[in-house]
Amino acid sequence: MFTGIITGLGRISAVLPLGDSASHGKRLTLDCPAHYLDDVALGDSIALNGACMTVTSLNTAAQQFTVDISSESLSKTAGLDTIGGVNLEKALRANDRLGGHMVSGHVDGIGQVTRFEQVGESWILQISAPSALGKYLAYKGSITVNGVSLTVNQVQDLAEGCLVSINLIPHTLQNTTLGSLHSGAHVNLEIDLIARYVERMLSPGAVLAA
Repeated sequence: MFTGIITGLGRISAVLPLGDSASHGKRLTLDCPAHYLDDVALGDSIALNGACMTVTSLNTAAQQFTVDISSESLSKTAGLDTIGGVNLEKALRANDRLGGHMVSGHVDGIGQVTRFEQVGESWILQISAPSALGKYLAYKGSITVNGVSLTVNQVQDLAEGCLVSINLIPHTLQNTTLGSLHSGAHVNLEIDLIARYVERMLSPGAVLAA
């Protein structure tokens, strides 16, 4: 579990194919900030742009770690198959503060940025989300964008999808990779965990044990 509060800015510095076919995944090498890996062990979970991955090797001297990502995960996420910056978050500990919201690290869909511009001291981020996610998104509800816990300011259902508007403060842009977004960029989206279970319980055919 995660909170959507980014704990470090990392960089994918190498992408190594794990086989010759499209069914094979890739091994990613991540560069981290100084001392970021001091409390990390093999097998720990770290979210990369909102996608939960397992640490498969560590080089604390170089502040690097690797993860293996399957072809299935690559097909369901954005930005994890190329060299570049990523948001990092270590898994939530039982005694940690829950500063964002409950995040599973499972990407529910890929959205596309349709607007990203400054308005006053803040920035407006608009994302076209898949229609299937629309029912889970609500005004003042939570959404995770590239691993960052954010508050929805507006939701508009359209024929081609669901348009979500978010307000970003300068602190968020300075401490995440969201400042590098642009119109047309693809982002990883995760819906609110509670909304997922509420929808399941209220759906036709759902059976609740007595």
